[in-house]
Amino acid sequence: MHDEGATPRPEKTSGWRGSRELWLEAAREAFIESGVEAVKIQPLASRLGIARTSFYWFFKDRAALLEALLEIWDEDNTRSLIAATQSYAETIQEAVLNLIGVFLDDGPFGARFDLAVRGWAHQSEKVAARVNPADAARLDAIRAMFLRFGYEATEADVRARTVYLVQIGYISMQVIETTETRMARIPDYVKTFTGATPTGAEMRRFAAARGMGDDTAQEDGSQSSTDRARPEVSGAA
Repeated sequence: MHDEGATPRPEKTSGWRGSRELWLEAAREAFIESGVEAVKIQPLASRLGIARTSFYWFFKDRAALLEALLEIWDEDNTRSLIAATQSYAETIQEAVLNLIGVFLDDGPFGARFDLAVRGWAHQSEKVAARVNPADAARLDAIRAMFLRFGYEATEADVRARTVYLVQIGYISMQVIETTETRMARIPDYVKTFTGATPTGAEMRRFAAARGMGDDTAQEDGSQSSTDRARPEVSGAA
């Protein structure tokens, strides 16, 4: 049997070889389902129903495939989170809603993918060396978001950690919530994270951006006291 780490010369045939994206998606699915040990060339080829040698048209070896998976994880999870913290928002509540949207089912952040990478990091110092800076970059971006809205540095740091560590807790505990339950909790999460409750208009825009009607947003607001007087936010603009 050919060594997974070596690179044979691919045979030029007229058969279908798939594509780089196809191999990556199969690898990603296997990784999320069963961990890094499931990401091997022959099982992936069998999964795709194509020849093993087709792999080498797109990747040098298994290590190159694993590196590509980490690059996708970085793009989907870290960069999308950072972009959300930098998105336009008129208030800190709206800014936090932008960030929360990344983690919802229709957002770009892959929770199961993140969990799988963290599991891999426990087995590999090399992967841990990728995860730790990613966590730091995510926290830095959230902290900068709070600073942009006038929070003092210490408070911005604690609020950033609260936002991020709550979400990582959701991922680590593999919490399952219906869309209705999550939407109902969001206004109070925003209040906890920022010190101020999102307005009804902000919640309606947030819901509309995800294809939800006004009824959902109104219901969420009433359940979470969206219309109560907004408290003063220490250090906020």
